[in-house]
Parts: sequence; C-alpha cells; structure tokens
Amino acid sequence: MSAGTYTPRPGAAPLPRMIAAQTALETRMLLRNGEQLLLTVIIPTLLLVLFSAVDIVDTGAGESVDFLAPGILALAVMSTAFTGQAIATGFERRYGVLKRLGASPLPRWALMTAKTLSVLVTEVLQIVLLTAIAFGLGWSPEGSPLSVLLLLVLGTAAFSGLGLLMAGTLKAEATLAAANLVFLLLLVGGGVIVPLDKFPDAVQSVLGLLPVSALSEGLRDVLQHGASMPWAQAGILAVWAVLGLGAAAKFFRWE
Repeated sequence: MSAGTYTPRPGAAPLPRMIAAQTALETRMLLRNGEQLLLTVIIPTLLLVLFSAVDIVDTGAGESVDFLAPGILALAVMSTAFTGQAIATGFERRYGVLKRLGASPLPRWALMTAKTLSVLVTEVLQIVLLTAIAFGLGWSPEGSPLSVLLLLVLGTAAFSGLGLLMAGTLKAEATLAAANLVFLLLLVGGGVIVPLDKFPDAVQSVLGLLPVSALSEGLRDVLQHGASMPWAQAGILAVWAVLGLGAAAKFFRWE
C-alpha cells in the first residue's frame, strides 16, 4: 500500500451530487411538515372528494369529477410550487438558512435548482395520488398526456417564480399571510371549483389571465374536452413564468 493512501482530500462533492443531496433534503423537509401536507395533500383531496360526491356547485353537463379533477390538479401545483415554497423559503431566509447555504460550496443557482426539483418530486406524488382518487370517483380523462405535461411544467414554472419572488422580498410573517390569502382567493376565483362562466362577464376576462385559471382551463380543455393543445392558456402561463422567474432572480434577497 503506497504512502498517502489515507491522506484526507478535502473539497466539494461533484455539483450533480450536491444538487441531488439538497433535493432529497428539501423533499424530506417538505413532506415532514404538517402545514405543507395540509396544503399539498389533504385540502386538494378533500375538495376533490367532497365536490365530486355532493352536488354543491353546478359544473355543467357530465360528471362533476370530470370538471373538478383538472382544477384540483392545478390547485395541487399551486399549493406546492407557490404557497408551500413561498412559506418555507421565506422562513429559511428569516432564520439565516439561505445565507448559510449561499456561503457553502453549493452555488446559489444550484440551491434554487434543488428547490425546484423538490417541488417537481412532490407534484409527481400529488398527481399520482389525486389521479388515483379521481379514477376511483369515476373520472374518464381524454386528450394527450404530452399536452398535460407541458401545461403542468409551465404552471410549475409560473407559480415557482411567483413564490420565490414573494419569499425573497417580503418578511416571513407577511409571506405566510399573503401566500395563504392568495391561495384562498385563487381557490375561489381561479376556476378550480367554480366555473369561470359563473362570474360576471367583465370579471371573467380578468380572472382568465390568472395563472391558476389558465392552468385549470387548459387542463380541462385537454382532459375533459380532448383538445390537442390549448395554446392561449399555455401562452398565459409562459408569460407568468418569464415574469415571475425574472423578477425573482432580480429582486430576491438572501438576508
């Protein structure tokens, strides 16, 4: 055995390994948080089951679950990529976690990449669970899976940018209040459960430009009506993604 075999070799791990480790940590922290589980799993599941089983809202012709399932999938994306990420990142910033991680060998952009990957992992778990429940309630989706995937990716990018922008500019307590308030407002007025055509005409045009409305209606066009690709809704989500991520990159404060 040659000399120096056991000599320490300090240094950072390869970048992909650091990102993977941080992604796994972020995902475990998210899934262990009771408030996050309430937002990401329990509330969407209860809404899907309740409004599919009880005729509370007039969802038009056909089975209620066919209208509700796409909206609940959009709500799940919003709850994870926007509300959950904004609150978690806001408090990490307040307690100095982001500042310390920013001084580690893990680059700041890689930290944000890990957070985004953690969001995607959580969304996959959400979608699998909600899809299984929807099938159990009699859901019969149509359309192209690729169109659904593109809409979900665009929606994730849009909500993630807005969540990081809020977490990086507001105080943690303000982020907590604002993120939950926005979640409730968009749940009611974003076409998730209540169809947009139930609102006054003047309001519909404004609500239709919201990211959750674009995602809900886009998914509904594909999964309920069999449309190939709702480019108008995809364009709205792309604009929100560019604006949100661009603003977050410019104005995010690490301290």
